[in-house]
Amino acid sequence: MRDHDRDEATGGMSRNRLYRNKNRALIGGVCAGISDWMGVNLTALRIITVVLAIPFTAVVLIGYLVLWVLVPKRPSGLYRDSREEAFWKEVRRSPTDSVGQLNRRYRELDNRLQKMEAWLTSSEYRIDRELRD
Repeated sequence: MRDHDRDEATGGMSRNRLYRNKNRALIGGVCAGISDWMGVNLTALRIITVVLAIPFTAVVLIGYLVLWVLVPKRPSGLYRDSREEAFWKEVRRSPTDSVGQLNRRYRELDNRLQKMEAWLTSSEYRIDRELRD
């Protein structure tokens, strides 16, 4: 396994890698894994695969079998919870939007901390504290 496929938080497995998803699988989990990885609708992907299999049966079958053999199964402890899974799916879908969301959240947190700091260093806070004590 390559170094950029490793992640310390998941015991060495990368959250951005393509895995077969056996939990949502009909046959081998290849379509479910691609759906998870790309963030597309699983049913639509399966329909597209079947439609493409009509004129290109050999290509689709060989491609599916190759992916079934080469793509590893999704590890059970890849995500801590559903929120983390949703976050990583969004990162794969549109990484620049995800970074923008994080920047916005950190700016909001920074503004809240600045307001708290301003209140704690204000004379009103000292007066209120002295009156309580």
